[in-house]
Amino acid sequence: MTPEEAYSEAKAIVLRQVTASPKSRKQLETKLAERDIPAESAAAVLDRFEEVQLVDDAEFAQLWVRSRSQSKSLARGALRRELAEKGIAPDLAAEALEQVSDEDELEAARELARRKLQRSADLADRTVRDKQTRRLVGILARKGYSPSLGFRVASEVIAAVREERGDSV
Repeated sequence: MTPEEAYSEAKAIVLRQVTASPKSRKQLETKLAERDIPAESAAAVLDRFEEVQLVDDAEFAQLWVRSRSQSKSLARGALRRELAEKGIAPDLAAEALEQVSDEDELEAARELARRKLQRSADLADRTVRDKQTRRLVGILARKGYSPSLGFRVASEVIAAVREERGDSV
């Protein structure tokens, strides 16, 4: 493959990829390497796409954080890990994560816990309550929330449900 053909092929691949969904530069580099595009052709195409702002890691990070924090109820820690996996520089990731406030994160954790709490559970029974608390803390931990926040939110949500039901608190 001549350098011109490699450049043309790389350009077509990148265009298809960014048309489908936003991608980070590292994701595109990986895709081009999988397709055996020479590194110099890949770099030239990606540099050009960055110049015309079709590839923008800062914008990608902003979109990713907004989307994943809402759709998946992920905490900032989990989002930071995902951005690192996508090849986003730590400073760009930190800037994107600023859009998620502590209050937003707390409310997302509460909403997730409310959705995941098993409504049929007999929360008046201490053992069932403890089991539900552990279950909710585990769910929140897998979404990137700290154990302390998980326990706090699980306790609040269980107490609120018990109050709604008229269980003794």
